[in-house]
Amino acid sequence: MPKIGMEPKRRADVINATLTCISKYGMDGMTLDKVAEYAHCSKGVVLYYFKNKDNLTYEAFKAFLGYYGLKIESEIEKTMSAGEMIDVTLKHILPLYSDDSDKEINVSQLDGIEAMFIPYDDQGKLFLQFFSKAVLDHKLQEIVSKSYLADLQGIAKIFDYGNITGNMTVDDSKSAAYGLLAMVIGLSFFRVAKIPPINGEDNRYIIEDYVRKLSERK
Repeated sequence: MPKIGMEPKRRADVINATLTCISKYGMDGMTLDKVAEYAHCSKGVVLYYFKNKDNLTYEAFKAFLGYYGLKIESEIEKTMSAGEMIDVTLKHILPLYSDDSDKEINVSQLDGIEAMFIPYDDQGKLFLQFFSKAVLDHKLQEIVSKSYLADLQGIAKIFDYGNITGNMTVDDSKSAAYGLLAMVIGLSFFRVAKIPPINGEDNRYIIEDYVRKLSERK
């Protein structure tokens, strides 16, 4: 049994280790033994908190998706324009390439949201692993559906705010939010599949063009 008072730290270590193992070995290659090794604990501790591999996978997926919302919320300020809010959102859900492979995965809030981090390559690998598994796993589908519905509502609110303040002209905020998120998901998959844009640039410019058109006054 884990030491009293260590539960939040242990759970965080196990979740981080799970995401690390999924990124390194794939969903099928992630085992409880490997997770325990990366979390520097026993397999018994992993089972004590998460019962089995399926539960651990679901909780890791929730933490992976939740990471983005927490980072975005922590950086958006009420004084920002709608465009600036969208920029913050895109910075996290479709980040620019960075060589940060020397850093470790951390989706725990224990040391503050600013300490949370997922390296660029790991983001792509985790995205592919979780979403390919979700095709046949209804529980994973429910988790991603709940997360994305919340994302759509948040983005639509930003577009509505842009309309009110005159920074944007969006006829249907919900549809515009749906289009933006759908493009981000598609562009994310293209990155993982290493399908380059026609002009050879980072494919982020495609979504930036989309947002820029919404910001143009008619």
